[in-house]
Amino acid sequence: MSPPTYPQILGRYVEAVSRRDVPKLSAFALVIIISLAIIWFSTENIILLGFCAGAIGVSIGLIHYFYVGPVIESPPAFSVPDWSITHAALQMNHAAIAISDETGSLVCANDHFTNAFPGLKAPLDLGFDHANHALLDAVTRTAWRDGSANIAAIVIQGRSYSIQVDRAGLSDAYLLWQLEEIEESDIESAAIAMITGHIGRVLSNNGVMAVAVNADGRVCAANATFALRASGTDRDTILGRLFSDFVQMDEQGSVYFEREGLGGLPIRLLQVPLDAENAKSTFLILAVDEEGTRVDRGLALTHVEQLLSTLPLGLALVDRNGRFLFANKAFARVLDVELHKLSPYPADLVISEDKGAVLDSIRRYGSGSMTSGDLAIRLKERPDEVIALSIAGVRGLGDAAVLLGLKDDSEEIALKRQVAQQTKMESIGQLAGGVAHDFNNILTAIIGYCDLMLMRHKPGDSDYDDIQQIKNNSNRAASLTRQLLAFSRQQTLRPQVLQLANVVADVSSLLKRLLGETVLLEVHHGHGIGAVRADPGQLEQVIINLGLNARDAMPKGGVVHIRTAAVSQREVTAMGRDFLPIDDYVQLSVEDNGVGIPKENLSKIFEPFFTTKELGKGTGLGLSTVYGIVKQSGGFIFADSQPEKGTRFDIFLPVHRGDTPVADIGKRELYKQREFWGSGRILIVEDEDMVRAVTEQALLRQGYEVETANDGAQALEMFATGKRYDLVVSDVVMPNLDGPSMARRLRETYGEIRLLFISGYAEEQLRETISLDNVAFLAKPFSVRQIAEAVHDAIAKVD
Repeated sequence: MSPPTYPQILGRYVEAVSRRDVPKLSAFALVIIISLAIIWFSTENIILLGFCAGAIGVSIGLIHYFYVGPVIESPPAFSVPDWSITHAALQMNHAAIAISDETGSLVCANDHFTNAFPGLKAPLDLGFDHANHALLDAVTRTAWRDGSANIAAIVIQGRSYSIQVDRAGLSDAYLLWQLEEIEESDIESAAIAMITGHIGRVLSNNGVMAVAVNADGRVCAANATFALRASGTDRDTILGRLFSDFVQMDEQGSVYFEREGLGGLPIRLLQVPLDAENAKSTFLILAVDEEGTRVDRGLALTHVEQLLSTLPLGLALVDRNGRFLFANKAFARVLDVELHKLSPYPADLVISEDKGAVLDSIRRYGSGSMTSGDLAIRLKERPDEVIALSIAGVRGLGDAAVLLGLKDDSEEIALKRQVAQQTKMESIGQLAGGVAHDFNNILTAIIGYCDLMLMRHKPGDSDYDDIQQIKNNSNRAASLTRQLLAFSRQQTLRPQVLQLANVVADVSSLLKRLLGETVLLEVHHGHGIGAVRADPGQLEQVIINLGLNARDAMPKGGVVHIRTAAVSQREVTAMGRDFLPIDDYVQLSVEDNGVGIPKENLSKIFEPFFTTKELGKGTGLGLSTVYGIVKQSGGFIFADSQPEKGTRFDIFLPVHRGDTPVADIGKRELYKQREFWGSGRILIVEDEDMVRAVTEQALLRQGYEVETANDGAQALEMFATGKRYDLVVSDVVMPNLDGPSMARRLRETYGEIRLLFISGYAEEQLRETISLDNVAFLAKPFSVRQIAEAVHDAIAKVD
């Protein structure tokens, strides 16, 4: 074994001194002594031996002085470290920190370290694989030698850590370990959470579209604005679909949405790779409208507003929050409000049920593509009226996002309202006519039996007054049915050619008494008024009903004006009334200065049974009767009213053209008492048992020989047996075979037969159905005297 060289001796000494290792120092001294002994026995040169010993001594002194330094003995108080203070200090750091001694044992650690690595293991004993253990061992030696060392990343128990090792302590006898876990950030998930979260909503509210696309080109997240623009909906229907399905490119390389086509606005795509080193990562793509950023949008909006102000259409600009930015005068005129009093939000103009639809449409069109559509709304001021609100998305006008349009179609709306009103009145008229017909059959029987009972009682009898009261009430009911028939234009009229001024003059005295002392009647007649063809009695009813309505509208008194005037075709054209054909008319106006009619009731005043009067003070048939009489006479009626300013009714009757002389209705013939006893054979054909029975008894009491049939078919069978009759009294509408069909067959087979038709419908309504010559007609309900008179006149009539 060769003796150690001088550098080896010095190195071992340095290592021993640096570690203050007494056993090693003892071994080192023994090695020096043995080496000197070997030199002596080999050379026996005392000079050489002394020289070597001196050199070794000088070298050890120099090394100890320059590399090791003076040994400072620690005072007795610090010979044992106070690890509780050290532990408290380590707790202030959030990293996992541990302290190990020269042997590698764990002497102190904070809670972060012990929680991360249970078992109170030293850092070198945490369970590394061979490669990582070698790496950690090398770092430990470096830290003992150089004072510090670190590892950028190492896996411990499945988690990545960065490690910093520092030599510490008064005698540098400890190693301080600091381990920090490396958090692996998922940038893809963060991007998706950003798009679908608050940031995505903020971008959407400002019109910016954001979408995340994976490496396969499929959409994995998108904000509402992109979804609405790309697919027309803000739902999750686009997730998982190819991004390329939603866009297309023209020949110049501009990108457009597929659903908008090349005619839409181009878009520019801002592509942000989330991880350039990972080809499988998703990408964040922001699609921003290409709206000409170099255009002065404020100036453009000003020009657009000037243009919209000149258009006759009702137009307004609204921002994405649903607030008015601009509205022209036509828009305010359609809403029937002043422009400066327009509500700041369109949704405030509609009824509560339509607010949600308006706000949702503004949001969709303001954030989506440049499309348009119509929305049916009801205004708060006119809830019964449905109008169309046009909505279109606009771009490039600053804050303006939506264009609203309301057509100024007040004339069209009024026309539709009149058509709807007329259609409704026609339907109600048909219903009223059917009801009146059935009541007429019932009332015919009641009135007839009352007449028959009164013939058997004398005034003063115990039952006479009761029977008379039944008849009076029946006549009142008959009056109501006549009013229903008048409204439905199904009453029997006896028109004459007459002067309207004569009718007004004839009824004025009666009307004055009906109006009372607090209401003044003023009558004014125009010049050059032509004749009209109408039933004078029904016209009187019209004037009386309108006069009484005017009286009720002026509880504190007032003036009723009745005017007649001639209206030429030119004047009709100037009026511009859509439902008044161009012709020459005679105008009858009845005007009062009463309380007026509320706007919401004006369209209902001609409906039967509609009344604003207290219970028991009106039947609601007055104006409906007026309406029916005017319409059945070929005329037109219009009402105009303002609350607290009065009401005016205008009736237009066409001027009669013909040679028929004007009837003198001012002279009324006094009713003459007549007797209607007669003789002859009468056949009554009626499907209603009660009407047939009372008619039979009435005619039997007048001296006629009477037979009955249930319908037309039975009547034909009776004629076929050889029976003949002087008069056939028949209902018009019957099952199996109606009256007119029966009459035609009878006349075809048996020659001219006298006929008297009775019906609950009006003669004018049945005229086309009857279409027979030499036919008499009697409307239901009728009394015993009326049927007796009609039969007497029909038999006595000379062909």
